[in-house]
Amino acid sequence: MALNKVEICGVNTAKLPLLTAQEQDALWERMEHGDREARELYIKGNLRLVLSVIKRFSSTSENADDLFQIGCIGLMKAIDNFDRSLGVKFSTYAVPMIIGEIRRYLRDNNAIRVSRSLRDTAYKAIYTRECLIRQNSREPSLSEIAEEIGLPDEEILFALDAIQSPVSLYEPVYSEGGDTLYVMDQISDRKNKEDLWVEELSLNEAMKRLPERENYIIRLRFFQGKTQMEVADEIGISQAQVSRLEKNALKNMRNYLKLN
Repeated sequence: MALNKVEICGVNTAKLPLLTAQEQDALWERMEHGDREARELYIKGNLRLVLSVIKRFSSTSENADDLFQIGCIGLMKAIDNFDRSLGVKFSTYAVPMIIGEIRRYLRDNNAIRVSRSLRDTAYKAIYTRECLIRQNSREPSLSEIAEEIGLPDEEILFALDAIQSPVSLYEPVYSEGGDTLYVMDQISDRKNKEDLWVEELSLNEAMKRLPERENYIIRLRFFQGKTQMEVADEIGISQAQVSRLEKNALKNMRNYLKLN
């Protein structure tokens, strides 16, 4: 996807306006009184936000113009649903809405078919996440989303994974001192059915035998749905170290389950 274009959908991205906090507040005051011109100005003033979001999808083969248009729909939905009384920055609220709109578009246009039940579960999770963000002004954990829906954490995670756009297993995601981590380093080995361990009653026993740090990493990665980078930031080590500890923990758990 070419995102180095100056013009996307007829919009010169090099000349996109940037609103100050005072200008945004003034436009909101006008919008709350039904001023449609103010709404248009507010949309134009936040197109840089859409542009920054679609750069996250640069690895896809989708046309940048199409993603920009979909992102603008997400932006308009965010404007229509934003509640200023919550005291949250508009960009904090809008970015997940824009991302969600683009992901829905990519899912609906994905050649790989996903069952209706999985899609329904994933859509419920996404909707619930957006509601919890509005209620609590923060990103909810996987467990909070699962509890709200009334489904197990692993079922939510599986559904969300199933609707993601496919990428190459050999796509590099991180490099440290020449030690490159690839997508395949951050997912489970389906041949060994690690993604099904959460359904086994012996899982807890296997986890109890892990060192405290490895146990914590597994819980953050597979029960709270955090990325290796997020785990690394939380416990204060590098992502490469998280990857190595995770692989070692999964290997030990697999060996325990084979023996029991």
